[in-house]
Amino acid sequence: MKFSAILSACLLASASAFAPSGVAAPRSPVALNMAAANQPVVSKRKRALKSLTKVAGALGTVSMVTAGMPATAIAANAQATQSAALSCECIKAVGTTFYTYCIADFLSNFIQHPFQKMDYGMFNKIIGRKVGSKFWGTRTEHIVGVAAALAVTDHASSAIFEKFLGTAISFAETPAAFVAHTFFFIFTGVVIFAAWDAIFNPANKGSRMATFKEEVYNTYVGTNSAWFEPFVFPTLVKLFGAAIKPNWFFGSLVPATLAYATVKGTGWNDWGNSGLNDLEKEMNGLPL
Repeated sequence: MKFSAILSACLLASASAFAPSGVAAPRSPVALNMAAANQPVVSKRKRALKSLTKVAGALGTVSMVTAGMPATAIAANAQATQSAALSCECIKAVGTTFYTYCIADFLSNFIQHPFQKMDYGMFNKIIGRKVGSKFWGTRTEHIVGVAAALAVTDHASSAIFEKFLGTAISFAETPAAFVAHTFFFIFTGVVIFAAWDAIFNPANKGSRMATFKEEVYNTYVGTNSAWFEPFVFPTLVKLFGAAIKPNWFFGSLVPATLAYATVKGTGWNDWGNSGLNDLEKEMNGLPL
């Protein structure tokens, strides 16, 4: 309560510094002793004044409300606020992982099929290609669906391992656990996507369970080839030294792209003229 009152007073005092001459500053014991600004007020200062006043008022309200609350209720509110903040951070992290995997899957197609035309469904029209299925059975379905599943399983797996070990996992500090985590989250994520596709893809009608079983086996075979992913960044550093920076590109995107290529290539024989759907075969002049 004291902290809220003090912070409220400080913000009100700051707001008075933004106030133009002739405009009454927000009333507080501290603000009454501060001089108004001498420079003309521009739009940014007006917006800042309004924002600071709102925040100060909110803090004052919180101070008034919590004044009559028991300590347990105040602690519960603080815990709820902290949980909300952590949830926001978690959502942001999963979102970053999602778009990283989307890009990695897209780029991996150029490694696996450097000279072939790919079927991106609804986006084919934009790049001047024939549109067959708009989504199901296309590279776009795979890119979005697998990335969504992996983004969730990646962070969930990390949390499980960290809870079990009692420490944050990393390839540098806990290499064995990190490699196990890599296999676990990739296998689980791709199986989730395979189940989703088997259930909802219209092309699988009449053979959904058989398709799912086949995809689980392919996933297992492909995932076993991804053991190298945690070794990519340290290997690049060893080979190229200071030219390799510990950033998103070298630390996340490059390893993920290579892992996508090997998992798809090994598990589904998705290389060159193999692993193409009917439209891709047609676009590349291959027999159906």
